[in-house]
This record gives sequence, C-alpha cells and structure tokens, in this order.
Amino acid sequence: MNLSLYTIAMLAERLERAELTATAVAKITDDHPGMDLDEAYAIQDAIRAAKAARGSPVAGLKMGLTSGAKIAQMGVKEPIYGFLNGEHEYQSGAAIPTARFIHPKVEAEIGFVLSRPLQGPGCDVDEVLAATAYVVAAVEIIDSRYEHFKFDVASVIADNTSAAGYVTGSVRHAATGRDLQSIGMVLRKNGVVTATATGADVLGHPAASVAMLANMLGQRGRAIPAGVLILSGGATEAIQVAAGDQISVEYQWLGTVSMQFT
Repeated sequence: MNLSLYTIAMLAERLERAELTATAVAKITDDHPGMDLDEAYAIQDAIRAAKAARGSPVAGLKMGLTSGAKIAQMGVKEPIYGFLNGEHEYQSGAAIPTARFIHPKVEAEIGFVLSRPLQGPGCDVDEVLAATAYVVAAVEIIDSRYEHFKFDVASVIADNTSAAGYVTGSVRHAATGRDLQSIGMVLRKNGVVTATATGADVLGHPAASVAMLANMLGQRGRAIPAGVLILSGGATEAIQVAAGDQISVEYQWLGTVSMQFT
C-alpha cells in the first residue's frame, strides 16, 4: 500500500465526520489519486472499527455496483461491499428525518439472513440458498458523503459504499421453493410508479451477489456470519428523495416496505 496508516486513519475520520454531520466533502482521490482498492477497504475498515469502539453495532453487510450497467459505468471487474450500521435500521412504516443525510436516494433490494456462516472461495448460488434462514424485502438508503454524489470506485469503497440506512419489511420467507430471479418489485414515490425490477436485475440472481460477497471476503480471510442482514444490491435504480416524499415498494411475495421522509 502507498498510503501510511496515519493517512488511512485521517481519511477514515474525515469521511465518518462527513457522515455524522451530513456535510459533503471532496472525494478523497482528488488528493490521493493513486489510492488502490486495498487501501480503500482499509479506510472502510477503520470507519467500522471507530464505530465499534463507540459501541455502534454492525448489523450486517451490503453489496454495491451489482448491476451490469453500473459495473460497466464504473469500469470495475466485480461489485464492491460495505457494512450496515445497526443504528441506521428502520422498520417499514418509519418516519425518516432527511436532516441526517446530505443527498439521500433509495433502492429496492432483497435481504438475506443466513443460518450458518459462508466463506469463499467457491461459494455459489446453491450454497447460498442452502445456508439462507430467510429472505426479506428491504429498501436501502444511500447517501454519498462526496460533493454532488460524484465518486470513483476507490472513493466509494472508502465511504462504505454510500451506506446510510435501510428499511426492512415484516415478511420473512424461506429462500427455497421460491423463484428469487423473477420476483417483481414496484417502487412508488408519492404514489407514482418510479422504478420496477426483478431479482434477476441483481447479477442475474440476488443469491449470486451473496455468493460473490462470500468469495470476496474469503480472499481477505473473512466470512459472512450467520444471523446478520445481507443486502444483495439495488435491483432498481437509485431514486432521489427529499423531505415530504413517501416511498413504498411492493414485492411480489414479500409484502410491501414503506417509509415517509420528513
């Protein structure tokens, strides 16, 4: 790595402060154009460690850049991953204050909770489905800490893949016996259909995203733990929201997730 441990800690503190104060900053690769992905994940890990040291719970993991279009747009070979802060969890029907965000957007996703840990290499869709305790409808709130929501791959990894919050539904369903590829989702903003998707819009199958996460973590000697939420990545495009907006997402057999931004 080219960045010193001091610089990694400094950049992590800058990004977390931006998150906590809802203040946009310039993307960090403007000052560190040679930053590689290992350094970016080291910054993300430092943010995670700082939260853990303050007692902020890590509630799960998330995948990002899981659509073919986003992968091509960002010029990467594979998706990226981040962590979920348990303090940012909401249940369906919640009122969510926009003052805690800079420029929030929402995406419809399928969440997985495992009954046993998974670790690559070699993890595949069948293994993920066999290890899944249940799937749940979820809406992720993303909020880049960078000015104008503009970033490159290394910057967004360091910024914990823009993770800012998530809303989960109340219906839990076994992953087996259901077609996760064809499950339909309809996102409405203020009652108007704004985006539609199916499970196949996430790497062809949302469980493929979880398998990829297990394999990526395996390269770092880590595993997906059992019992935590894994967001498999946005099936719909990211939709901008502001105070006063009401969002609902209907899932074909996983119920509806709704929220009101205040």
